[in-house]
Amino acid sequence: MNEGDAAVEPPEGAPKPRRLRKRQWIALLTALGIVLAAGITTAAVVGSGNSHKASEEDLPTFLPSSTAQTSTTVKVHHKAIVLSKPAAPPADPYANVPVVQIGTLEIPKIGELTPIYEGITLTVIDHGPGHWPGTALPGQPGNTVFPGHRVTHTHPFLNLDLLTPGDHVIFHMPGNDYVYKVTGTQIVYPTDLWVTNPTPGRTFTLIACHPKHSAAQRIVVKGTFLADIKR
Repeated sequence: MNEGDAAVEPPEGAPKPRRLRKRQWIALLTALGIVLAAGITTAAVVGSGNSHKASEEDLPTFLPSSTAQTSTTVKVHHKAIVLSKPAAPPADPYANVPVVQIGTLEIPKIGELTPIYEGITLTVIDHGPGHWPGTALPGQPGNTVFPGHRVTHTHPFLNLDLLTPGDHVIFHMPGNDYVYKVTGTQIVYPTDLWVTNPTPGRTFTLIACHPKHSAAQRIVVKGTFLADIKR
């Protein structure tokens, strides 16, 4: 958090941040052992972008696109899966919308544990990473996309550049913890909305401005699903 910034309290009744307990890590490691023994692999996929008026870490507006949410169909092992497409960037990045916490995001490698919210207006993302409407929710089939600030407000994505393949990213959602692993990082431009496209597998994308203190580009961290731990 920048000096002078006030801490943002989660909305009343929102789930409190929590880390995986010892018994849950044991369950996770057991699950991963079963997956590896079975020779199951998952493919890496790409993620998301964000919009905003340009200032240091604020996200510049993306190219105009339709606001209608549509769907696309992909075939996996001869079975058709219908995935919704991401909604267009908000026409007004500062729209006065409800700030609703949907869970917490934990990134052990960089010591991050932050609330996550629904929506990608700056009025939401100023509180913490926001779920891109139309993309998969954590744990669901498809690409779950979360843009967030790099150096302003609570700066949850300050150290995304330190993540390497194999690092864990954990979404703590009501009743379940969804564990993913990082598969790679890439640098794109604000207009590269293709990073929010749906994917047939369960994947995630985290997005922030790049380089630090600049909104010229985006750093995009991608990953694939590992395990679902029920609480």
